[in-house]
Amino acid sequence: MVNKLTPVLFVKEIEPILPMWIDGLGFTKTTEVPEGDRLGFVILERDGVELMYQTYASAGKDMPAILADVQKGPTFLYVQVDSLEKVKAAIKGLTMYMPQRTTFYGAKEIGVKDPAGHFITFAEFPKPSQ
Repeated sequence: MVNKLTPVLFVKEIEPILPMWIDGLGFTKTTEVPEGDRLGFVILERDGVELMYQTYASAGKDMPAILADVQKGPTFLYVQVDSLEKVKAAIKGLTMYMPQRTTFYGAKEIGVKDPAGHFITFAEFPKPSQ
């Protein structure tokens, strides 16, 4: 039985991605592990949704046998949200790879690259009719 699924994204630096997740999307850091004067690992959480970031340097120390695979990236995330309009403010200034569209299944989507180069699609699904 699966109880939880948490993606781990590997990056050169963690600090540049934090404003989007914390300031823009309201996540909080529940765990942070320093790596010298920078962060080596962080867990971000909001309303039961969790995401982890780990630096290549930290992964190299933690799992040297798979470092080459870890560095291949990028990761693609599909994130369902309540309001695409609220997300637009959080992603302002990021590189857009997919302008807003409505899919055949009714979701409004927009796609951006985070500062570490990972692709994130945000999707708002229509509210069910009552």
